[in-house]
Amino acid sequence: MAVLRLAPRSVVSIIVLSAAACSRPPGGGAVVRVDDWGRAVALAAPARRIVSLVPATTELVFALGLGDRLVGRTRFCEYPSAARGVPDVGDGIGPNVEAVAARHPDLVLLYASSANRAAADRLAALGIPTAALALDGAADVRRAALLIGGLAGAARAADSLVAAFDSLRAAVIGEGDRRRGPRPKVYVDVWAQPPMTVGRGSYLAEIVRAAGGDNLFDDVRASSATVSLETIVRRDPDVILELQSDTARVPDLAARPGWSAVRAVREGRILVVDGTLYGQPSTRMPLAARDLAARLARAGGAR
Repeated sequence: MAVLRLAPRSVVSIIVLSAAACSRPPGGGAVVRVDDWGRAVALAAPARRIVSLVPATTELVFALGLGDRLVGRTRFCEYPSAARGVPDVGDGIGPNVEAVAARHPDLVLLYASSANRAAADRLAALGIPTAALALDGAADVRRAALLIGGLAGAARAADSLVAAFDSLRAAVIGEGDRRRGPRPKVYVDVWAQPPMTVGRGSYLAEIVRAAGGDNLFDDVRASSATVSLETIVRRDPDVILELQSDTARVPDLAARPGWSAVRAVREGRILVVDGTLYGQPSTRMPLAARDLAARLARAGGAR
C-alpha cells in the first residue's frame, strides 16, 4: 500500500523503471506474435529498428525501455519528450509508406484501422513486417505492451510493466468505488458542431469511472458518438471535460449557439485537462484518474 501514497510523478516513474530494469538487448531467434487483425507477425529476430505510427504505441515503446530502438514516429507522437527527437515520418492513418521504409525498420506498429490495410500490404511487399494494434481502452494497453515486448525480445519488461499497471489501475478503481456521495455526471466535449462525445467504449469513459464520476453518455456502447444539444441539456451534466494542450485557457462554451442552455456552461463548471495525459490509452491511466478525481472534488461533485 506504500506505493499508493506516492506523488503522481513517482507512480509513473515506478511503472516505467520497473519495466526498463527488466529490458535486455535482444538475442537471436525468430519471434511470432498475433496482432489485432488476427495476423501472425513473424520476425527473424527481435525488432531492433521500430517505427511507431500510433502515439499510444510510441509511449509504450519508451515505457518498455526501448526508446533507443525507435527510428520513426508520427507528427502526433509527443510523449514522452524524448519522442520528439525521433524522425517524423508523417501521419499514422494512411501513412507515407516511402517515408516509413526510408527508416529501414524491421517492425512497424500500425493502428488497426481499415484505412491502414493498404499501407500494411505495401510494407509487406517491401519485406517490412507490421503489427496492427487497436488501442482504445485500458485492456488494449496491457495487450499491446505484451505484444510489443514479445516482438522486441523484451517479454520480461512487458510482464513487469503490465503487472505494475494492473496493480495501480485496480487500486485507483477501488478508490473511485469507495468514494461516498453522488457521482458527478461528466460530459466529455470531443467536438463542438455537431456535438460529439465519448461512449462507454472509450478510454476516457474508463478514466471518468475510475475517478468516481459517471460519463454522461455511458449508455452509448461505441467509443464515440454524435449527440444532440437538447439531449445534453436534458441530461444536465455536473461538469464538462475539455482536453487541450493549453490547460490555462478555458474555452468559452457559452459563445456556441444554444450552449448557454447547459447549466454547467452557465455556472462555469468546465474542467480543462492536459490532452497529452488524457488523450490516449497509456500506462498513465492511474495518474489521469487521480488528477480528475481531485478536480471533480474541487468542482463540488454532483449537484
